[in-house]
Amino acid sequence: MAGLGNLVAACLIEKDVDSDVLWTWSYPSITQTFRKIILRKCCLKTDKEEIIPFCFGQFNKQWFYIYTSEVKNSEALSKVTHVALTLIAKDFCPEKYKALCKIMSSKFIKTGDASTMLESYLSVITKGSCSNDDNGLFLAKDFDPRMSYVASPISGKFMIEKYVINIFGVETILIYTALLLKKRVAVYSPKIEALLGICRALPLLVWHRQNWSILHPFVHLEDDELEGLASNITYVAGFTDASVENRTELYDLFVNVAAGEISIAPEAEETFQMGKIHKDIAMFMVEAAKNEEYNDQTLVKELSVKTKDLINNLTKLAVEPEGGGKARVTLEALKQRKLTAVVENFLFNLAAAEGLV
Repeated sequence: MAGLGNLVAACLIEKDVDSDVLWTWSYPSITQTFRKIILRKCCLKTDKEEIIPFCFGQFNKQWFYIYTSEVKNSEALSKVTHVALTLIAKDFCPEKYKALCKIMSSKFIKTGDASTMLESYLSVITKGSCSNDDNGLFLAKDFDPRMSYVASPISGKFMIEKYVINIFGVETILIYTALLLKKRVAVYSPKIEALLGICRALPLLVWHRQNWSILHPFVHLEDDELEGLASNITYVAGFTDASVENRTELYDLFVNVAAGEISIAPEAEETFQMGKIHKDIAMFMVEAAKNEEYNDQTLVKELSVKTKDLINNLTKLAVEPEGGGKARVTLEALKQRKLTAVVENFLFNLAAAEGLV
């Protein structure tokens, strides 16, 4: 059954009537480093009154999902005001783990007994299912990972809240280029919900890869997290701290959701020179986002077709080495096509990103 081996651990943090925040339960065990990360992400630990119901992120190639509930009318937890349950898992599936967190938290708030959570947790690991409060059944197999990929829109068409293409317009081509060439993208928004939504949508621009492991949607500017981030060649990293804009060593492209602006790190400017290929794809994205006959999935699909055509045409330029072996795209082969310097540079970088050089 789907997802049975993906759960790694669970833990509970409580906030009491004296505003003390306590780590009260975990199973089977959580490293000190990961414990520090979760306490940092948990909204109960901050001075702000705002409660973030659900957030998620990635650390050390594992996903964490934090679900925070206010405790009301619970005789079992009379001195507790809030509980934050975290599930750590190997896979990216926010909707699945949010649903499971909700069931486990609800059982704990009613009983005050952590064993009720453990029962659900073990049931999902062993059977792929557990009961919920409505006498129904949570089934891990009901949550298709591919649906997690498309859960956040790239255009936000017909939605009140604007999404990527409607926020950045033709400049979305810069994000597309960064992801296509496997560069580092830093995204800033002061609102965690907006940040998570935008970040998880960005890999849709390079749908042919279907790779959400590049996603680090909730990062603090702390050494332990930045060291983990630096071990990746390419990523989409989300920050709620505006000072990240000054940390140009962390990104090639900076996406400011709050201001609706995109900026390029000085060292990466050559990578983002735009040619006709970029202009054509930029215009397609903007026009498709306005076209009422296009839904989000159609836009992603057609953009993916254009990307694949680009890569297939590039593959045809590959030449076999004199001594035999795998055909490679070389600068000499590109120069023979008499392309502009911008297009030549872009295609060679794309060939490198696709493992063709």
